[in-house]
Amino acid sequence: MVGRGWWRERGGGWLMNFPTEIPFVTELGFELDSMQDGTAQLRYTPQPAHLNSFLVTHGGASMTLLDVTMAHAARSLDSDMGAVTIEMKTSFMRPAKGTLTARGKVLQRTATMAFTEGSIVDSDGQLCAHATGTFKYVKRLASADKTIHALNPA
Repeated sequence: MVGRGWWRERGGGWLMNFPTEIPFVTELGFELDSMQDGTAQLRYTPQPAHLNSFLVTHGGASMTLLDVTMAHAARSLDSDMGAVTIEMKTSFMRPAKGTLTARGKVLQRTATMAFTEGSIVDSDGQLCAHATGTFKYVKRLASADKTIHALNPA
């Protein structure tokens, strides 16, 4: 981890580091607020390139935010394991504008799976999207060349 273990300095304050480096998440600019006891919270301020033709957050960016939030809620229960998405269903309630906050929680966990839900609210606290997801716990990920790679540490 950069900075002080789980924390890094930014803009005169401290932000929580993601436990695993995810280049796409870094590119989008997601920020991890919390990750503990089967819950996670992330913040995201979409950039102009992340908007759709209506100039609101693209649905793919919102779905990625929900996916990452729910996966981190699952990972908060077992930090030695990764969590890969098996299934995800998303409902969009209203356009997502401005800084977004995503909250996820584990509804049920088995030895190998986590069943989760997540939601996105805008800066006014209005619900923009809701998702459910199923995640499989994995120790290492196989790549296309059939070799095994450890999780990418931050």
